[in-house]
Amino acid sequence: MEQETIDKNPWLPLATMGVSAVLALWLLWRPELLSALGMPLRVPAILLGVWALGAGFMYGMGLRPVQGWCRRLLGAPTCWWVLGAFTLLLMWRA
Repeated sequence: MEQETIDKNPWLPLATMGVSAVLALWLLWRPELLSALGMPLRVPAILLGVWALGAGFMYGMGLRPVQGWCRRLLGAPTCWWVLGAFTLLLMWRA
């Protein structure tokens, strides 16, 4: 089913990679978006960012886990939801 989604929308991996790259550059430019948080909020925000950017880059490059829990956590549509949540977090902090 996932292959059908990619065939119907070939721009999705490129868009996912683009959003991930923009967020990564934004964090390099303004690291205080996460570093200014208190420790109880900073650690979950950093973990969400690692998950979001990792899944976004992985999906954008065409690497898809074959089976198991990795497929659910790193594949589409979960990577889009996590990337969207991290984007909203950064926009709220900016």
